[in-house]
Amino acid sequence: MRVYCRLLAAATELPGSAGTNLRRTPMALLPPVPLYRRILRAHRKRLPPEERTLGDLYVKAEFRAHKDIDNPVHIIGFLTEWQLYAQAIEGDNWKDGKLDKAKLDKMSDQQIGQLYELMQTIRRQDLEDSESDSKPEQ
Repeated sequence: MRVYCRLLAAATELPGSAGTNLRRTPMALLPPVPLYRRILRAHRKRLPPEERTLGDLYVKAEFRAHKDIDNPVHIIGFLTEWQLYAQAIEGDNWKDGKLDKAKLDKMSDQQIGQLYELMQTIRRQDLEDSESDSKPEQ
């Protein structure tokens, strides 16, 4: 990801931050590498091992997939969303959070399908965990 200094100046009102507890004052965007490190550090400190492994793999894949982006709008959007994610993980307000309708409307059919598959996997895992907890040990 080629980052230009002028892109990292300051983001005013962040898109999608209305109605959330995230910081609404202007904030400077972190460059990709420090942001990447901040996210992995937040995962290490705040997530259980299974969630951390999944989150780390996803973050690494996303940053690799977007490293050669040249479009300034895409760079700002990418960094802004990941910075909001880092703030949410660090603030523990992600646990009961819901997906913003505006973001859902912007998703492609493929992204919605992936989100649905993730939801099914999580529900299946919760069912398996609750069944294993309810079985008496022999």
